[in-house]
Amino acid sequence: MSGVLEGIRVIEVAQYVLVPAAGAILAEWGADVIKIEHPERGDGARGMMTIGEVVIEAESNPMVQHANRGKRSVGIDIATPEGYAVLMELVQSADVFLTNLLPPTREALKIEVEDLRKVNLRIVYARGSAFGSLGEERNRGGYDGTVYWLHGGVAHAITPESSKPPLAFTIGGFGDSVGAMNLAGGISAALLRRERGGEVPVVDVSLMGTAAWVTGIYTNTALQTGFAPRARDPMLGPVPVNPFIGNFECSDGVVIGMFMLQPGPLIRDTFTHLGLPEAADDPRFATAESLIANGAAAGELISQAFASQPGSYWREHLKTMKGQWAEFRSTLDLVNDPQALANNLTVEIQTASGKTIRVVRGPVQFDHNVPDSSGAPQVGEHTELVLAELGIDWDRIEQLKAKGAIT
Repeated sequence: MSGVLEGIRVIEVAQYVLVPAAGAILAEWGADVIKIEHPERGDGARGMMTIGEVVIEAESNPMVQHANRGKRSVGIDIATPEGYAVLMELVQSADVFLTNLLPPTREALKIEVEDLRKVNLRIVYARGSAFGSLGEERNRGGYDGTVYWLHGGVAHAITPESSKPPLAFTIGGFGDSVGAMNLAGGISAALLRRERGGEVPVVDVSLMGTAAWVTGIYTNTALQTGFAPRARDPMLGPVPVNPFIGNFECSDGVVIGMFMLQPGPLIRDTFTHLGLPEAADDPRFATAESLIANGAAAGELISQAFASQPGSYWREHLKTMKGQWAEFRSTLDLVNDPQALANNLTVEIQTASGKTIRVVRGPVQFDHNVPDSSGAPQVGEHTELVLAELGIDWDRIEQLKAKGAIT
């Protein structure tokens, strides 16, 4: 099938991950996403040399590939009059304008909503920001490691109270990638409203708002009680109260987690799968109330059961258990899992030099379609092609190059 957004053109003036990753999602859904980059500097993410503590290859830079695959890059210095004129010609042909530049920069470059609506009343204007588009800190920048993680309360919620420093931020683009999906969804809704004849809205997504949403259950609890819950210290064995929730170590060190919010209907099935059928008839564990009242004793039996067999045994043996469980694994384990492969969680793309690499695809699938996506473009790789499509002749293209307006 063709992409669900085929025929939609997106102009992106953005850097790093939050907004560019939204552009990558739109491209995966079939939109023609044109990334505007400075002819010399390009997206700042292109200069990254490490992700966390891992040294990366420039050609297959994970940050660039994650947030920019499937796009076309046009090198324009929009700070020059000539470059700005070309940008406005592109805006005239576009459905969506994506940006995460700060308000003072947008104002200086004349790419605010009112500037673009002068040449295209129907364009959906979408902004990604750190702290939102209103309030005193609207002009303040930020990354997901600061705004989403620290300011947004995510680190507080998952750092145990016993730890004074917050857990280290090690998942690059964590909040950015979640926020990007929010932004892509908002843009799609805005396009639908436009196509139905409604007023074209401006779409805003912030890292701060994304943090509040993903911690919503905890945050709503805090609003109702005045107390902000925090994570427990990591531990093996059952959690307090419910012995059917916890992390249990197998004989070979593999950790299996069980998570059964309503243990009552699952008591006999769970104990039987754990090789403890007699425990279901024990008055201490026979009902949800008695099981919880005797949680420590039940948890000890469960811990001993898991410790009696290796992880490979439990992986197979628990497949028919009614309650929910999972193995503690790495992200690399995930993408190589047969179930992940069956559901096409990754796709193969080619870098600019022709190297084939695997990358994680977007989580939304349409009719099980696997996108045929190109890798992230080089800076200005498609400048001449895109400008020619606009009807700009070669003489003007050469003049623009001579003035440094385009690459």
